[in-house]
Amino acid sequence: MAGLRLVCALLFCALIPVNGDFVIEGLRKIQKRSTEKPAGDIEVYSVQINSKVTSRFAHNVITSKAVNRGNVSKEVFFNVDLPKTAFISNFSMIIGGVTYTGVIKEKEVAKKQYEKAVSRGQTAGLVKASGRKTEKFTVSVNVASESKVTFELVYEEMLKRHLGKYEIFMKVQPKSLVKNYQIDIEIYEPQGISFLDAKASFITNDLLPAIEKSFSGKRGHISFKPTLDQQRSCPDCASTLMDGDFIVTYDVNRESPGNIQIVNGYFVHYFAPPKLTGVPKNVVYVIDRSGSMHGTKMDQTKKALLKILNDTAEYDYFNLIMFDHKIIVWRDSMVKATPENMEEAKKFVNQIEASGGTNINDPMLKAVDLLKKGYEMKQVPERSASLIILLTDGQANQGESNPLKIQANVKNANNGKCTVYSLAFGDRPDYSFLEKLSLENSGVARRIYEDSDADLQLQGFYNEIANPTLVDIKMQYPENAIADVTQNNFNQYFDGSELVVAGRITDNDLNSFTVDVNAEGADQSLKYSENIDLQEKDNKNLQYIFGDFIERLWAYITIQQLLEKRIHAADPSEKANLTAKALDLSLKFNFVTPLTSMVVTKPEENEKEEESFIADKFVDGQKDTYATQVSSATRYYQYAAPATPSNWVDSDPHFVIKVQQKNDALCFNIQEEPGVVLNLIEDKELGIAVNGELAGKKKEENSVISHETYFGRLGIVNKKNMLRIEVTTETITIMQGKITKMFTWEKKASVKKQGLNLVINKKANVTFTFGEGATFVIILHKAPKDHPLHRDFLGFYTLDDHMFSTEVHGLLGQFFHGIDYEISNIHETHIPNKPDATMKVKNKILTVTRGVQRDYRKERYNGSEVACWFVHSNGEGLIDGTHTDYIVMDIFSIAD
Repeated sequence: MAGLRLVCALLFCALIPVNGDFVIEGLRKIQKRSTEKPAGDIEVYSVQINSKVTSRFAHNVITSKAVNRGNVSKEVFFNVDLPKTAFISNFSMIIGGVTYTGVIKEKEVAKKQYEKAVSRGQTAGLVKASGRKTEKFTVSVNVASESKVTFELVYEEMLKRHLGKYEIFMKVQPKSLVKNYQIDIEIYEPQGISFLDAKASFITNDLLPAIEKSFSGKRGHISFKPTLDQQRSCPDCASTLMDGDFIVTYDVNRESPGNIQIVNGYFVHYFAPPKLTGVPKNVVYVIDRSGSMHGTKMDQTKKALLKILNDTAEYDYFNLIMFDHKIIVWRDSMVKATPENMEEAKKFVNQIEASGGTNINDPMLKAVDLLKKGYEMKQVPERSASLIILLTDGQANQGESNPLKIQANVKNANNGKCTVYSLAFGDRPDYSFLEKLSLENSGVARRIYEDSDADLQLQGFYNEIANPTLVDIKMQYPENAIADVTQNNFNQYFDGSELVVAGRITDNDLNSFTVDVNAEGADQSLKYSENIDLQEKDNKNLQYIFGDFIERLWAYITIQQLLEKRIHAADPSEKANLTAKALDLSLKFNFVTPLTSMVVTKPEENEKEEESFIADKFVDGQKDTYATQVSSATRYYQYAAPATPSNWVDSDPHFVIKVQQKNDALCFNIQEEPGVVLNLIEDKELGIAVNGELAGKKKEENSVISHETYFGRLGIVNKKNMLRIEVTTETITIMQGKITKMFTWEKKASVKKQGLNLVINKKANVTFTFGEGATFVIILHKAPKDHPLHRDFLGFYTLDDHMFSTEVHGLLGQFFHGIDYEISNIHETHIPNKPDATMKVKNKILTVTRGVQRDYRKERYNGSEVACWFVHSNGEGLIDGTHTDYIVMDIFSIAD
């Protein structure tokens, strides 16, 4: 089902390795660095990408060469973007005429080697960054003056058919002019190539002749060899215009439904029957409409749903379930996609509004029930494909919120009847949970990236599953003659895709190889048979590119399927057995998988000690294996501030409300006496409240007493978890029932228990996360001890508030679900750069002043400026009621 991508990109950059430090995030490397920065000394003079594709299996070699023409040694980086589904199988470096080759090791063994090297401060490693389709391989080495370095990376991948074609996608980013830049792709397909095309997003008329393509019969060839002049961004420029995507697409002839190939005792069977009538599908769309979907995400989801409804075949059946903390079902039963029903469904979609929490369990069980009853009541055709498509941008925090219980509930209720596809919108969802939820129900999980084309991503996914043509597919191979066969039973076959089965032949005396495929079509049961005479079969042509490709293809598919089974294995012994099998194959075939790592060692230039490079496999939804284990000094999670908080209060006290829709902010002050406690957030439905106690400046004899106040004490209450947390400028105290635990600001610390994740960063800040969708940061401001007036105080910032219900209130909480206003009549005043304006908000007309407040999250001493419209008189007219309505008894006050 995944889109078909073979991706690579190359770039180099130089760092001067003499005095000072730099850190590569991910796995870390400490190196010396100079303050001088001569330009142009590192020359990348050759980049070659060779891809050899035999029957959809791609063997890719990327070779890059660079020379240091400077008079001091320099650091050179080698970066490659790989497809997420690829397995690295080799990496080597040639430095000073010596070749250093990678060795595949079990991850735990590599991890110990890595930690040992870290303790010496001499380790570099792979930096992994996930793009939509890629993971990034990065390594750096020291190159002496007038010396050369050669990098060679090998990775392998099976190309999957997507909407009727295979696609090779290369990210071309050399970053500089390269004397010898070459992409060379050879394709051999025994079925014959039906079409072959190549294009690039950065192509110009001058570059067009550099692309050569040809195909005839079973062979195809693509080459891209731009000259230096063709690479230039302008005739006299030294910069390159090559920055973008290079895409090759092709397909094979389909004279028969299937194709079998056998080489060296292994077989592969490709099955993609053409020109079949579509099987009706029954789809329940389970759509998250919780508060975090507000705005662009909801708009994009609605836009995609409307397009999907437009494209739905009239013989299909469907229903819609929207959920936040409650569920809304559009119809009581599955309905046919008639024009009348489609119009009613579109009206329903257009009325969707985002609010509330996230309850995933109940809508999923309702979707299963709708499809089950559809069959039982004969509301849907007996020959049909049943699908549930779940779209969510968060994690369950309402109803049943335990991921394991939700997975078990859906699996038990479904009992293998429906296929579940999970779409994770953005980075917030628990991807591992969604992946297991889908795999346990014969589906897949997919990320939908928060971007301007999110609606197109959703439509693209739907297009892949829009046209099932077969259901209940069973493939049978010669009994007692084969072993270790990959998955050979499938719920559906979708038009434009391909089913692939591989295995090992154990009977060396087998004369013929027969495959029988039984499936249910739109109108009848279908049977396909194919037979190969092994005595006459000439397999020499299949070794045209690399002869053991079927064995490696079998290992590739087997490892991936073992890893998927491992994800949803409930029995620990079964999980251990699956892990052992996948690990054994990974080591045998030299693949970097989630269970293995590649280790490359080379001597350090100065100290003559070994330096270790660790190549690890990226796993979506899984944290970096090594980066969190660097040393005892860095083992604590370091808080990284998001781009912008939603609301905050800091200083004396200044309240700031970010209004993302307008790319602007509102602000107001509250003037009250020391000792007054103000309610900042209160959500009766969730049982969460945040209150702050004001403290004045220090009082000193013969000094003027300031009326400025600050928050000196904050209280957080979570009634459902019986939690109370007190934060002062001296301590952080957690109280749960009769248990009390106190921390000071003097040490790093972390607490993780059900419903709470707390991280204290020494003398800086403390982060609180309650489940998914409620994250706060409290910043500690320290004043000089001998200052006559200033005292220590606290700032409070909300980083994630989408978990809160529509009933949330408080000086900050009332703005969690947005605020609408209009600004007009902007005019200058006697104060320079502080114009006044008229603001219409909540049916009131206010005079506001343009001002500046500060965000102290990243810089606690000076802060960063945030422009805002200042609302006078304690926020009157902007906040509900008056500021005195928010005064409460103590820092743990919360309404019943």
